[in-house]
Amino acid sequence: MENLWRDADAEALVSQYEARGINRDLALRTYTTRLLGGDPRLVLHGGGNTSVKTTMLDLVGDAHDVLCVKGSGWDMGTIEPEGLPAVRMPQMLKARALDKLSDEDMVTLLRANLIHPSAPNPSVEALLHAFLPHKFVDHTHSTAILAIADQAESLKMTREIYGNRLGFVPYIMPGFALAKSAAGIFDQDPTVEGLLLDKHGIFTFGATAKQAYDRMILFVSMAEDYVKARGRKPFTVAALPADRPSPKDIAPMLRGAVAIDKGQGRYDRMIGVFRTSPAILDFVNAAEVADMAARGVSTPDLSIRIKTGPMVLAAPSTSSLSTYRAHIEEKTATFAAAYTDYFRSNDARDDVKRIMLDPMPRLTLVPGLGMFGHGRTYKDATIAVDVGEMWIEAARDAESVGRFEPVSKPDLFDLEYWSLEQAKLAGAKAKPFTGQVAVVTGGAGAIGAATARAFAAEGAHVAVLDLDASRAADVARAAGNNSIGVACDVTDPASVRKAFDVVIEMFGGIDTVVSNAGAAWESPIATMDDALLRRSFELNFFAHHSVAQNAVRIMKAQGTGGALLFNASKQAINPGANFGAYGLPKAATLFLSRQYALEHGKDGIRVNAVNADRIRSGLLNDEMIANRSTARGLSVEDYMAGNLLHQEVTAEHVAQAFVHHAMAERTTGDVTTVDGGNIAATLR
Repeated sequence: MENLWRDADAEALVSQYEARGINRDLALRTYTTRLLGGDPRLVLHGGGNTSVKTTMLDLVGDAHDVLCVKGSGWDMGTIEPEGLPAVRMPQMLKARALDKLSDEDMVTLLRANLIHPSAPNPSVEALLHAFLPHKFVDHTHSTAILAIADQAESLKMTREIYGNRLGFVPYIMPGFALAKSAAGIFDQDPTVEGLLLDKHGIFTFGATAKQAYDRMILFVSMAEDYVKARGRKPFTVAALPADRPSPKDIAPMLRGAVAIDKGQGRYDRMIGVFRTSPAILDFVNAAEVADMAARGVSTPDLSIRIKTGPMVLAAPSTSSLSTYRAHIEEKTATFAAAYTDYFRSNDARDDVKRIMLDPMPRLTLVPGLGMFGHGRTYKDATIAVDVGEMWIEAARDAESVGRFEPVSKPDLFDLEYWSLEQAKLAGAKAKPFTGQVAVVTGGAGAIGAATARAFAAEGAHVAVLDLDASRAADVARAAGNNSIGVACDVTDPASVRKAFDVVIEMFGGIDTVVSNAGAAWESPIATMDDALLRRSFELNFFAHHSVAQNAVRIMKAQGTGGALLFNASKQAINPGANFGAYGLPKAATLFLSRQYALEHGKDGIRVNAVNADRIRSGLLNDEMIANRSTARGLSVEDYMAGNLLHQEVTAEHVAQAFVHHAMAERTTGDVTTVDGGNIAATLR
């Protein structure tokens, strides 16, 4: 492992923070914390922690001896000094004399002694940092170290590699008990340069930030060298079908299987993220992959990300793809049942009341393809595959030098169902479309952009489809929530298919489709050019049908229903003079929506339409509106408020109608009018 310390970089950061009144100790602590956090083989997604013992002034100018330790919610790779809250040292050191201290009381103790009351919660391992006498302390979950720690004979292997340079701490769940035990082991031999925590990770320490960091890199490198020198090829390659399907053929089926059935046609859905690489394939293609997965996670912290470990499927083949969904559902049911048994058996050990987490896997291994991460957000699903890669590396290397034996399931349960984590879950509230994926065509227009923003605001990840890829990307960025822009010519079925496949590759499936793309052409009906009418039908009817076909294809593969929504326009109901080229295909599209509702209600797919008119676009200024209105014989006042309510109607109002239909669980075949009140366009 490369040592990334650079004197010039360290001093530059010290100078930068000095201008903000931050002392040298904390500046250097921030520097090396970022070095550690930037390498996923050491620290991943909020894991690990670091500290420095220094002096700091409180709000009234009194100086205190403090421990600045990584705070909850901060990522070591991008941490700022504010992410290392300062806690008064004397009170923490007094706690070592206690026989026991509950997790809740430990958090209270730490918060009560923060120099700044608004600072984040200090790490749960803050007391361990405090009880060690060194100025700088580093802690990581290095995959190379875990290859040594996750062994039945981890103590023997530790001594073989490190001699007495590292103290060895038997597994104890993070918290007060671990802090006391680790400090006691250090006291037995104060010459050690670090501590190896069985089934957990490594601590190193030193008088300077560089010394603690150098020791971390050294000891991790020694573990890497040991594996490289002693490691054998641990797996045999399983037989695989020659005709393997694409991940996008599997993703919707898998996403549907891991959705949480809430009953009455309601599901809590998850985003699916696929990843593969030569290292991943070497692991998932092994004959021993199911056995490795059943043994558990490489460090207990991973249980928060991927539960007790991955689910493993059989290798799929293109020729038997039609029956593969049944296999996925069977494996998912087996995983869920095993997880439920795991919860019940371990929960029964005491009288604590716990809330069982959903039993669905968060990581799925598919021989021949790679792995899928599942999460209620794109970020969570991505974290799952990131963690999966590091789990594979640690498990593979452990098996290559011995036998991969991670923490036991009862010990894993204690961390997964840790009271502090349970408290976080109890306070978490999902948005209506959390875990869902929405596709909006014509997404770069006013209504499309407003619709993308509205769905993202309710928790959906949105794919903005438009002929103009650059504008689609701009709308997606403005919508936020990991939304994406996708180039799509909706009049080209191949382009539509490709765009929907891009959405599957990104998010794993689709739940709502807003078929919004369209354009209006004017011409008297009797003298209309056939080419104009055909062009309008391609965009305003056949494109909607092509979009709907792809939506239904994916929604049926998922098996969790969905919402298919059309922008029908008032021309479908109340035709205007010289607008036959627009109204005729729109009327057909309105009928199309009802046909889809009729034929796919049995699949749980709700199909509705929005009849919108006289919409003020946020992209139009008053001069443009005046010019359009004058051309149609309307005043600006008529354009803006020519309705029964005498109220302006905007693209945002149309967007809310689409959101309403996506939420209306018992409504299909409906048309919602958004025009402020036009009697001629009401449905009869």
